[in-house]
Amino acid sequence: MENLLILGAGGYGRTVAETASFSFDHIAFLDDSQTGENILGICGQYETFLSKFPYAYPAFGNNELRAAWLKRLTLAGFFVPALVHPRAYVSPSAVLEPGAVVLPMGCVGTRTVVHTGAIINMGAIADHDCDIGAYCHLAPGAVVKAGNVLPARTKVESGCVFGLPAQPKQGGPVHV
Repeated sequence: MENLLILGAGGYGRTVAETASFSFDHIAFLDDSQTGENILGICGQYETFLSKFPYAYPAFGNNELRAAWLKRLTLAGFFVPALVHPRAYVSPSAVLEPGAVVLPMGCVGTRTVVHTGAIINMGAIADHDCDIGAYCHLAPGAVVKAGNVLPARTKVESGCVFGLPAQPKQGGPVHV
């Protein structure tokens, strides 16, 4: 196992740290505005930690900020892992690109692709054959219905369903 540097020690950063704790030996933070346990410095100092922390993750809920930092970290030579909480479900045929995160009770269905930097938050569902664009965020309880493409940097809010409504089959029941 390796060491992971997380940029951002707020709520999302701590959630990422908990998820990563099942895969990494040591986790530390960089954060511009907080002091506390395991915060080594500010985000701008990231390059000085590359030799000790070969893995890094930008834990920012803002899609644009996460995208910018993920690119910056990758260019500096860090590996940005995909992270999956052990209480999440990811189909064996699904693909998680670098920086994708699936949090507790999140579900990624059969043949779904979760692109770079996307977040599948707690209890969110990406059904089968979906394409979750880079730097998207499925908030807690969000659903992307089967076969849908979620454009890059899209946020699906809690309790919302993304996708065309299912069409009833000829002669089948219609629920209103």
